[in-house]
Amino acid sequence: MKVAFLDRDGTIIKDYPDEKWSSIKHPEFLEGSIDGMQKLIANGYHIIIITNQYLINDGIITLDQYQQFTQEFLSICQNNNINILEIYFCPHNEQDHCNCKKPKPGMINQALAKYNIDLNNSIYCGDSEADYLLAKHFNLPFYAISSSLDYPDIIKCDSILDVCHYLELT
Repeated sequence: MKVAFLDRDGTIIKDYPDEKWSSIKHPEFLEGSIDGMQKLIANGYHIIIITNQYLINDGIITLDQYQQFTQEFLSICQNNNINILEIYFCPHNEQDHCNCKKPKPGMINQALAKYNIDLNNSIYCGDSEADYLLAKHFNLPFYAISSSLDYPDIIKCDSILDVCHYLELT
């Protein structure tokens, strides 16, 4: 199966400064993210979300807050006929020395162990250097969403829908 690995914050939904996340109760989808995910699915991609959530271990949000927010996120996706195959999240911060916090490969390795993923036909969309480095580790084409990253092998896009236009998906 081909997969669109998507970062969540700053790629699908609005991102905020770390300290503001404790007061964010509802996901605000970025322009083009819902249409883009629908188009990716219509063109045979499965969506797997890969997200660092170190705010949990930093004590800014609780695991319960993350789970409630994620349930609302998934409900909005489902109401828009977007089936998210899986969400992998890392609650760890730098002091935890885990193998899953992006750009470390742990979350994608979990996906590869669970699903028959064709990396040669998969993509990665994100907005941070950690996303870029993770995509590069797996040799995935990287689409930088509204990002100031400047590497010669990235494709800069304004939204997930813009990625679909770049891929010439119908």
